[in-house]
Amino acid sequence: MPKKNLWTKLIQPDTDNSNFRTLASSVERASTVTFPDVESLRKRNWRDENQYSYGLYGTPTTKRLERKLAMLEDAEHCILLPSGLAAISFVLLSLLKSGDRVLMPTNAYEPASDLGKHFQECFGIELAFYDPQQLDTVDITGNTRLLWVETPGSVSMEVADLPALCKLAHRHDVLVAVDATWAAGLALPVFKLGADISIQALTKYQSGGSDIMMGSVVTRDKNLHLRLLATHMRFGFGVSPEDCNIILRSLPHYRLRYQAQDVSARKIASWLKAHPAVKQVLHPALPGSPGHTIWQRDFSGAASLFSIIFQPHITQEKIDRCINALNLFRIGFSWGGSCSLVVPYDMKRTRQNWPHKGQLVRFYVGLEEVDDLIEDLDQALSLLQE
Repeated sequence: MPKKNLWTKLIQPDTDNSNFRTLASSVERASTVTFPDVESLRKRNWRDENQYSYGLYGTPTTKRLERKLAMLEDAEHCILLPSGLAAISFVLLSLLKSGDRVLMPTNAYEPASDLGKHFQECFGIELAFYDPQQLDTVDITGNTRLLWVETPGSVSMEVADLPALCKLAHRHDVLVAVDATWAAGLALPVFKLGADISIQALTKYQSGGSDIMMGSVVTRDKNLHLRLLATHMRFGFGVSPEDCNIILRSLPHYRLRYQAQDVSARKIASWLKAHPAVKQVLHPALPGSPGHTIWQRDFSGAASLFSIIFQPHITQEKIDRCINALNLFRIGFSWGGSCSLVVPYDMKRTRQNWPHKGQLVRFYVGLEEVDDLIEDLDQALSLLQE
């Protein structure tokens, strides 16, 4: 039989040996899992992905989703967490101890940076930051154990040179963990470029409904996976099989949504780039955005999430009035659903040496008709002239 395309394999239902065959996945819920005899109970092994011992450690539904997510990233192992932030904290908890050092990029998701600071204050884990676009700021010391990468940054949108960072880290036996949520497991071959761990917020495109909280940690290396799995077992992280099933229903078409929204977002970003109120558009696929040439080299697509910098003379008060006047872009965090979103950010509060004088606003482009979104933006931006 010829080798099947990845998406063909994803869409095809899991086969079983029962007489009841359907295209839909079943939902297996459990807290208690029973054993056929005492010997089986005593031989249970939570490290064995083919065994079931307790609902917290997986059911057929949760493991079905894990298999598909690992397959999508061309990896072997996946662990599910209750949220994207839980996936981030889980990796840090698993790989760091007192006296260790973690390097984080200045463009990291703010809760991840806050978590690193908390670990430093409470557990003696050293935290240092580096500029994701300046390799010479990556200061790897003898106690550095983890290099964190977020590419692009989910607000400021800088694209990091992931292959170069991985080579640098691995020369010093430092693991590389990548928050690749923007690429959604579709647009960036994280493991091919050298990373050890891929973190995703499944809350985004994989869910697609703005109604599920879940995260994933994917790896290729078996020993690294077991190290992570030990933390998963000890801390009692669990996810809902019902939520897993909702994501399983969304996976077959999330690539189509991602691609369609990419097209719409580039059209809107290009329109905004020509608007007199906009100083700069931070969209990795557009020339002039930080790391655009790296995006061209490493990425095969773009998320529909980008930011703009307003002209310096436009006050935050006027920008807030503009945002409030939008009808189709709803004010709210996250992304990946069908509805477009907008959020203003105070970058001078969160970033030292932020180079831009104008105010930053982040846009997420959903599945609405693109011309309707542009019309909505046009009427709201016209208020800046009043």
